[in-house]
Amino acid sequence: MPEMPEVETVVRGLQRVIPGKTIQSVYINSPKIELDNQPGWLDILKGKQFLAVRRRGKNILIDLSGGYTLWVHLKMTGHLYYFPKSSEIGKHDLMIFTLKNDNFALRFNDYRRFGRIRLFKTDEILQQKGLVELGPEPLEISKQGFISLFKNKQRMIKPALLDQTFIAGLGNIYADETLYLSRIHPRKMTNRISTAKLEALYDNMRRTLKKAVRLMGTSFDSYAGVDGEPGGYQSYLLAYGREGEPCRRCGTKIKREKIGSRSAHFCPRCQRL
Repeated sequence: MPEMPEVETVVRGLQRVIPGKTIQSVYINSPKIELDNQPGWLDILKGKQFLAVRRRGKNILIDLSGGYTLWVHLKMTGHLYYFPKSSEIGKHDLMIFTLKNDNFALRFNDYRRFGRIRLFKTDEILQQKGLVELGPEPLEISKQGFISLFKNKQRMIKPALLDQTFIAGLGNIYADETLYLSRIHPRKMTNRISTAKLEALYDNMRRTLKKAVRLMGTSFDSYAGVDGEPGGYQSYLLAYGREGEPCRRCGTKIKREKIGSRSAHFCPRCQRL
C-alpha cells in the first residue's frame, strides 16, 4: 500500500497539473465506485473545477468548486494518472475525468479494485469515519508531542507505528526503516523506550520520510506517480524487503518476523530486544 511519501508524491504531481481545470465528463467502469457514492453524484461532478489537492495520512483530498471534495484512497494498487486523452484506455482504468480544453485526462486506475473514490461536502470531509480518527502527521508533530505519544502507551513499537490513529501515514516500509536506523527492536514496548531513543526515532523518521518524498517514494509491485514514473527510494532501503541479506552495519542477516498481522524486517544484532 502506498505510504505517506508515495501519496505525497501523487498529491504534488496533481498540484502541478489539475488546479484550475474543469471537469467536462466522467466515465465510470466500476460498480463499487458507484455504490460508494450518493445518487446523481456524476451530475454533481460535471462542470466542477479542481481547486486544490491535499493529503491527510494516506488519503488524497481533491477540493472542487461548489463546496465538494473528492476523497481518494489508493489502497494496495490504486493510481491517479494524468495521461494524454489519446493514450489507450486500459481495463483497469476505473474512472476517467475528461477535462475541458485539455489534451490530458485524469484517470483512477486500480487492478485489484480495492481503492476508493467518494464525494463529500468540503466542510464535512474531515469529520468522516476514516479521517476523523487519524493521528498526527509525522512531519508536523513536535518532538515533545511525539515522545509523549509513546510514553503514554504500553504496546509494541511496530504495531504502534502502523496504527493510523496513533500517527498517520506510516506503513511497513518506513516503520521498518526508521526502527532499523534507530536500533530499536520492532517488539520493544513503547513505554520502555528511553527518551534518547525516542528522540533518535523522531529524527530518523523525519529524515527518512523527507528523503523518500524527494525520491518520489518507493516502487514495489506497481506504484508510480501521476506521470507513470516509478519512485527511487527502493535503492536506499536498509531493512525492508532484505530478509536474509547482510545488515549493512554489522553483517548479520536481516530477519523477518510476523508481528500481529504484519511482517517486520530488522537486524537481530543491531536491534536487540
